[in-house]
Amino acid sequence: MPAIEVLPRTATTALVTVVLPCFNEESVLRETHSRLTRALRPGRRVAYEILYVDDGSTDGTWSLIEEFASTSESVRALRLSRNFGHQAGCLAGLKEAAGDATVVIDADLQDPPELIPEMVARWWDGWSVVSARRTGRLGEGVLKRASAFAYYRVLNGISDHPVALDTGDFRLLDRSVVDLLADMGDHELFLRGAISWAGLPETVVEYQRDPRASGESKYTVRKMLELSRRGVISGSALPVRATTAVGLASMASAAGLGLVRRDPEAARTACALGVLAVAIGVLGEYVNATLRHVQGRPPFVVRERIHPRQPAAAPRAVLAGAAR
Repeated sequence: MPAIEVLPRTATTALVTVVLPCFNEESVLRETHSRLTRALRPGRRVAYEILYVDDGSTDGTWSLIEEFASTSESVRALRLSRNFGHQAGCLAGLKEAAGDATVVIDADLQDPPELIPEMVARWWDGWSVVSARRTGRLGEGVLKRASAFAYYRVLNGISDHPVALDTGDFRLLDRSVVDLLADMGDHELFLRGAISWAGLPETVVEYQRDPRASGESKYTVRKMLELSRRGVISGSALPVRATTAVGLASMASAAGLGLVRRDPEAARTACALGVLAVAIGVLGEYVNATLRHVQGRPPFVVRERIHPRQPAAAPRAVLAGAAR
């Protein structure tokens, strides 16, 4: 893996790629594109390109993306062969991004495109990572807000490195960070964890997350659990180590209970089997993650490209510029 060199922003004009992973967003995508193009308003120092990543949509999402791209060469797109998942869609966009910096933002308008110019201004000041921190989550139930609050703090507590609290994948990443993530070879990328692991200079801008403008969340309970599992497995060895402590404590408790009931052997055996089952399950998760890595399969397959990435020396298409 190449070493990272963080360079100061000295160029008179820089390109920022805005990556939007999409999965069945037909009902909201036209409004998203309209707000995005208005937010990326003209300026002198920064030009933008928009990169849509269709993660195997089955509705009219790709047709809309084709329509947007037909009106501007600065609107580019990837179409994946099937639904590989949100993190794979983000990674596909990062690998394809041509910008000096890249912003990842969801297409459902819960994250405001209008915040991007402020993030770019922070990047221009020298920050390698600009994360958007949620101060509120409108339109989400108490259980969702509570579980998200708890998850980030538990993850930060058990992780081998600090993890930014209350931040999702809505971030601006310097070219050096994008190249690092693209070259990592992590087939089960947990984007926010990998960014925190890098430990590069990071600042935050705060915002209140809006309800979805239209449609339903594509993050089902199963997908949220999978993302949570990936975050824990990729960032901490604590679950494996915890089984030893749990096993010892359980054995001690079972031994005491067995002595009271005058059947210590049965109690110890039952407890040991339970602890063994938990330990095997936890270890199995790490073994499965290792298997996925050594299989060497790509994390996504690109079916189609619109306005594919050009060599670095080629002229850049300019959609709009930052206000700063």
